[in-house]
Amino acid sequence: MLHNGAMYGHAALNAHGIPFYHQNARPGRRHDNSEATLALRSPLLDEFRANKTRKWELRDIFGYVVEFSGDQHGSRFIQQKLETATSEEKQIVFDEIVPHNALQLIQDVFGNYVIQKLFEHGTQVQKTILANTMEGHILALSLQMYGCRVVQKAVEFILPEQQGAFVKELDPHVLKCVKDANGNHVIQKLIERVAPERLGFVNALRGNVYDLSTHPYGCRVLQRCFEHLPEDQTRPLMDELHKYMINLMQDQFGNYVVQFVLEQGKPQDRGQVIAKLRGQMLNMARHKFASNVCEKALVTAPIVSMMKDQFANYVLQRALTVADNDQKELLVAKIRPQLVSMRRYSSAYSKHLISSK
Repeated sequence: MLHNGAMYGHAALNAHGIPFYHQNARPGRRHDNSEATLALRSPLLDEFRANKTRKWELRDIFGYVVEFSGDQHGSRFIQQKLETATSEEKQIVFDEIVPHNALQLIQDVFGNYVIQKLFEHGTQVQKTILANTMEGHILALSLQMYGCRVVQKAVEFILPEQQGAFVKELDPHVLKCVKDANGNHVIQKLIERVAPERLGFVNALRGNVYDLSTHPYGCRVLQRCFEHLPEDQTRPLMDELHKYMINLMQDQFGNYVVQFVLEQGKPQDRGQVIAKLRGQMLNMARHKFASNVCEKALVTAPIVSMMKDQFANYVLQRALTVADNDQKELLVAKIRPQLVSMRRYSSAYSKHLISSK
């Protein structure tokens, strides 16, 4: 029988320069040469996959934890057992994986889930030691399809000092991560979970707000910044955003950032966005992406104030004219409750609005 980890052979280096076993040397994967695959799989794993009637326990696979972690069925079994395992069982699983096999499993299609479970159910000491094996490789792991998931999970469970160490590794490469299909999720998680004073990389976003707002991943990161960071960190970003507001409204990704400001931004920022729409509503309402902003502006704006204001009132009138049926129904539902009080105003604005409805 193969000893623990034997099927991996010698670790190779992946594209990012961190240890990674060969794709065609993983057990339990589909290969062209099925006989070679079976030869790489231990008899114990073969029995596990074939014998569905036996009641398997973690102790039954001790010595083969790494092999089972790299197998679809074995990985799922370990994940389930770790949730209710004793401290002793978890320690044995941990010792078989850490430190020598951790990086390989972190990057594995099935193994990464086992590592995530260790972060969820391990002791704080185990979590710290496991994260130590990742240090020095945080950038490479963040850019890797499976590694990025483990980095995110680690951020949720490690201590603040270690979170800070992760951040420092990514500091010089934050824009690369933000624009990466995998890395952007890590940056979002750091913004959500790490103390703002440790997030020095936010300064690197300054001067890049338009570029990020119009990027499919960058627009998400900016929204997380506005959602979780304090005013002193977000104000420079928000001020920069306002410079490009009209263009962003018409962008396929930028319009989501503008909508976010309207929905969750500070009153003065929402007011600035609405002010930019004055005189533009008709054109914007007909635009594929900007029309979403118009709808959000009308739904989130204080309707009573708009009904009483000569300029905002005109925007409402135009909106009722150009809106499609669903949009008009939503808008009328917000306006109707205010019409009784509006009739007390003899201004031309209220009369025009009532007639528009």
